[in-house]
Amino acid sequence: MFGAAKGGHFEAHPAAGCPGCVSHHPAAGAKAGSAGVWPGGGRTDAMWRLRCKAKDGTHVLQGLSSRTRLRELQGQIADITGICPGGQRILVGYPPECLDLSDGDTALGDLPIQSGDMLIVEEDHTRPKTSPALSKYGAPSYVRETLPVLSRTTVPADNSCLFTSVYYVVEGGVLNPACAPEMRRLIAQIVASDPDFYSEAILGKTNQEYCDWIRRDDTWGGAIEISILSKFYQCEICVVDTQTVRIDRFGEDAGYTKRVLLIYDGIHYDPLQRIFPDPDTPPLTIFSSNDDIILVQALELADEARRKRQFTDVNRFTLRCMVCGKGLTGQAEARDHAKETGHTNFGEV
Repeated sequence: MFGAAKGGHFEAHPAAGCPGCVSHHPAAGAKAGSAGVWPGGGRTDAMWRLRCKAKDGTHVLQGLSSRTRLRELQGQIADITGICPGGQRILVGYPPECLDLSDGDTALGDLPIQSGDMLIVEEDHTRPKTSPALSKYGAPSYVRETLPVLSRTTVPADNSCLFTSVYYVVEGGVLNPACAPEMRRLIAQIVASDPDFYSEAILGKTNQEYCDWIRRDDTWGGAIEISILSKFYQCEICVVDTQTVRIDRFGEDAGYTKRVLLIYDGIHYDPLQRIFPDPDTPPLTIFSSNDDIILVQALELADEARRKRQFTDVNRFTLRCMVCGKGLTGQAEARDHAKETGHTNFGEV
């Protein structure tokens, strides 16, 4: 059935082609460990377990391996601590010794660190200091002048924007719209494997009907699919809504150590990533689940989009049935039309 979801997503199960979904029920599905298999690709490199200790506490560093470049490590540390790469001192070992940070292309495997190490991060006080900045959303009263910028990356509006966006962030910035069929099949497999949990009461249709439906390339994903992918990828997926300026956190209570972010305008999802001032530092798409600054930045981004009216009111936007051509207004009319005719392919006018 159609209906408002937590945070403004709305449900198109069983009316294919409509965005979002109504349920935040936890998903039961396959697990992907640190060296799991991603849809459409091979195994990832073995991930290192590294922690960094800074003035504000201890943090877990994510997505690093022996092949990771030093600049990416410094980018993550900047993201977590607010200390820009040029102002960092990183110490390791006992007694602690400073790492040579002069070459950002150095692989971590070529440095005197290894998986399991605790890195001590300090600010080099010979570098520029902080400047005051207060956020209405509760950001700390001091942020770095060179704090990286959160931005959205636009993915194709091809009915699979959710799947393309999730793939983009979990893969560290890989834009691959061709991943969608595999991700749809993955979700169908997970749902089919647990018909008792994924019942008609949750899916709005029988388990088999849902599996057939989600495999189609003209259907739109929403909250059910996000919750399944959150469990599969073992990460918190945060969706910031540009109409309501709120964040829905899928997997929030699961204890995941990493977090990815999407932005949602009522009908379309895009991935969010952090861009660093240094053009040689790659964008960051995977964050620590303890990093609340990234949530503040996501809310600020959504608020800017709301003020610019960059969202679609799902109760008022106009649709056209792509089967019979009838014009419709809002999710309620689309729902009723789907029930009366069985037509499930809608497009925005």
